[in-house]
Amino acid sequence: MINKQNLWFLTLFSLILVLSVYYITMPNDLLSSTSKTEETSSKKTTTKEAVEEVSSLVAMRVSLEEERQNEMDVLQEQLTSDTISSEEKNNVYEKLKYLNELQGKEETLEKKIKKEQGIDCFVKIDNSNASVVCVSEKHDNALANNIMRLIQAEYQNKMYITVKFQKS
Repeated sequence: MINKQNLWFLTLFSLILVLSVYYITMPNDLLSSTSKTEETSSKKTTTKEAVEEVSSLVAMRVSLEEERQNEMDVLQEQLTSDTISSEEKNNVYEKLKYLNELQGKEETLEKKIKKEQGIDCFVKIDNSNASVVCVSEKHDNALANNIMRLIQAEYQNKMYITVKFQKS
């Protein structure tokens, strides 16, 4: 039987391991592109514009992450509560599992759009609705349709997808 101290140790160790692997595999594009663009003043302005574009996407991601984290905290409190039944705990666990899967799916779709379409984007999925915000010079229906098809290909059920463009 595993006691609480061993369980905490294993939990923290696995968290540190996951974060270490993430840090090692994280691309260094941001650091290298920032140092290269500081060479000339014209490149500095493009860097500032790129940072503003990326920062708006990062702000959306952070906001969504905070919202989901608050929801997960409430669910975890319910899960550890002694006042709810085991059936309700199962439902809470399923909700937590769904939120984790949803977050992973959004990240996967963002990477796939970046890879196939070459644009930075933010994806938010809520049940059968998907909202995509893209930062791109090109704002046309063909690009929006390609993004919609790319997302719909990941799902068997009909998704209601909205694509918004931000000027880069």
